[in-house]
Amino acid sequence: MSFKRALFALCVGVFLFWGTSNSYAQDYYVYVAAESDDEVHLVHFDGETQKGEIAETIRVGTWPQENEGPHGLTVSPDGEHWFVSIAHGMPYGKLWKFETGTNEFIGEVELGLFPASMDISSTTGLLYVVNFNLHGDMEPSTVSVVEPESMTRLSDIETGIMPHGSRINSSGTRQYHVSMMTDELIEIDTEALEVQRKLKLSGKKMSGKMSADMDHSGMNHGEMMHKPVEKPTWADPHPTKPLVYVAANGSDEVLKINTNKWEVTKRWKTGKAPYNLEVSHDGKLLVVTYKGEGATGVWDLSSGKELAKIKNSRKVSHGVAISTDNNYAFISVEGIGGEPGSVDIINLKTLERVDIVETGKQAGGIIFWKQEG
Repeated sequence: MSFKRALFALCVGVFLFWGTSNSYAQDYYVYVAAESDDEVHLVHFDGETQKGEIAETIRVGTWPQENEGPHGLTVSPDGEHWFVSIAHGMPYGKLWKFETGTNEFIGEVELGLFPASMDISSTTGLLYVVNFNLHGDMEPSTVSVVEPESMTRLSDIETGIMPHGSRINSSGTRQYHVSMMTDELIEIDTEALEVQRKLKLSGKKMSGKMSADMDHSGMNHGEMMHKPVEKPTWADPHPTKPLVYVAANGSDEVLKINTNKWEVTKRWKTGKAPYNLEVSHDGKLLVVTYKGEGATGVWDLSSGKELAKIKNSRKVSHGVAISTDNNYAFISVEGIGGEPGSVDIINLKTLERVDIVETGKQAGGIIFWKQEG
């Protein structure tokens, strides 16, 4: 080999080594709610050492003797504030606002019955949170719309029964969520503040007792109630394509919906009871938690094939948050009874779990904050 070729090969090798090493020399931060301990943890993960830790624990709630259930989380588009839904109230829950970094409490606003997941539109700047109505009657619930700067509730948009999984498309114009008890995907116009469309996911209409194997099966809503087939629990739009993916918790499927055609175009069989899901920021992968078997599936969206099913550290898998560089998925895992929860960290390049961070009980809502390095 000539001197020039050898020098070129050496430079390429150094560049590739530096680039690969540098891609992992990152610090990642996520917030996760421990619902049964009234805590939110800030979790730090070192991409170089592949180790995570709790950087700070923030106590939430008003009544020390009552469990108030921090449930859903989101971070403002500028990364300067984070928000948590406080599910239990007398009777209504609340939305709390904190400053990132200092984790200082800023303000609160009252919402509906059992406020759950939420997201903020990059177009309107408004926050949209679904009121899951876990302990209320079997009747249509609402999506509360909040102006997050002043923490003012602007509107309550009537939606389906037990709505969940509030996520907004990349243009900020449409909010998507599912109605768990009516098997519907629902689209809200974020500017008009009204339901734009509803899509029946199963095409079947049934009534009777709630099935015993459904999540939240301990609820007592009376003898006669809806009996959905799909029991959808989450919806997430693709970052660049007119697609929304839905976790069908009851039928063990992920549904692919074309929003131009407004129809289900694919049904993928999954692990037991898919619960939350998230599309990677580059639109290539779908990460799905299987609440019924304590595992997480990683799917290739181009082929519609599951690349790996990774066992979680505990039996009840919950939420998903993917890093902005698409290298890692952070999975909240609830635990059972008095067990602590955890955040399982999955390397999306090697498709392996690389670390487990112990949390308070019933780790649920989880959101990615930032990466540095």
